[in-house]
Amino acid sequence: MPKVVLKVGDDVSTDVIYPGRFMATVLPTETPQFAFADDANFNGKLKAKQVPPGSVVVGGRNFGCGSSREQAVSCLKGHDLVIVAKSFARIFLQNGINLGLRMVVCPELEASEGDDLEITAEAIRNLTSGKVFPVEPMPRSRQAILDAGGLIPYTRERLLRRSGP
Repeated sequence: MPKVVLKVGDDVSTDVIYPGRFMATVLPTETPQFAFADDANFNGKLKAKQVPPGSVVVGGRNFGCGSSREQAVSCLKGHDLVIVAKSFARIFLQNGINLGLRMVVCPELEASEGDDLEITAEAIRNLTSGKVFPVEPMPRSRQAILDAGGLIPYTRERLLRRSGP
């Protein structure tokens, strides 16, 4: 069962997710160490592998605003986090889709750190509070890219299907 491991507010910048001073590090295998680097407690838990894969970061409106840095997505994907937000900044959302980051848009979500969530394509059930919140589905074309694990796996899959056996 996914658990909320971090809750942040509205307008969380990519500089909060992946501080600019680490921009020289671009490899997706290296970016995870800098996820939320200025939050020493949470970053320490991530580095110590105390955050299980599939754990949830809850954001408010406009999650991922600011710079278009792709590292803000790759550092989260590297920890296999699920990001649930009331809304996402446009460029962050597209970068997330391209890299296959699990993201859910849930405008009415009420959740706190430590809450257990059940996430489906239609709704999020907060098992701690018992409340259910509708999810805004991604357009089918974007969901197909996410389901494939990102734009590169999606394209590879389509090219292989087109070329036949």
